[in-house]
Amino acid sequence: MTVFLGLGIAGIVLLTLSLLLDGVLEGLFGGAGALDGLFDGLLSLPVIAGFVSMLGFGGALVLGTTGLGAGPAAVAGACAGTGAGWVTWKLTRALMRDQTAPTPRGTDLVGTAGSVVTAIPADGYGEVLLHLAGQRVKYAARSATAVARGTEIWVDAALSPTSVAVRPVER
Repeated sequence: MTVFLGLGIAGIVLLTLSLLLDGVLEGLFGGAGALDGLFDGLLSLPVIAGFVSMLGFGGALVLGTTGLGAGPAAVAGACAGTGAGWVTWKLTRALMRDQTAPTPRGTDLVGTAGSVVTAIPADGYGEVLLHLAGQRVKYAARSATAVARGTEIWVDAALSPTSVAVRPVER
C-alpha cells in the first residue's frame, strides 16, 4: 500500500511541477531531438504525471478495499492510470489548439462610427472614441476640416496603428 500511495503522491508532485515550471522540465532534454513530437504529446509531462498518480491511488484503493493482492491492484491502477493519461492527453491537445481571434488592425476601423473627445483642428490631430470588438478605444484622429468635441464621426482610413482619418457624420 505504501508503494502505491508513494506513486500517487509522486504523480501529484510531478503534475504540480509541470504546471508551475510550464515546459521547463520538458525542455531539459530538448537538445537530443530523439523524442521530438513523439506520439503528439502522448508522452508529455502532464500525461505521465496523470498516469503515475492514478496508478498509485487506484492501486492503493483496490488494495485497501478488496482482499486482492498487489498484482491485481497494480493492474487496476494501470487501467485507471491509462484512462487518466488519455483524458489528460485529450484535454491538453484541446487546450493547445484553442486559438484566439486575431488582433484587430487599423484597417478594421474603416467604416466605424465614433465621437470626438478632443477637438480636431483643420489638417491637425485630435482624439476620437471608437467601439472596436466591443471595447471602447481612443485613437488619434486627423480630419481635413475642423471637427468640434462631441461630434459624431466616421472613420475613412487608418493612417497608422494608432491614428485614423475621420469625417463628420452628415445628418
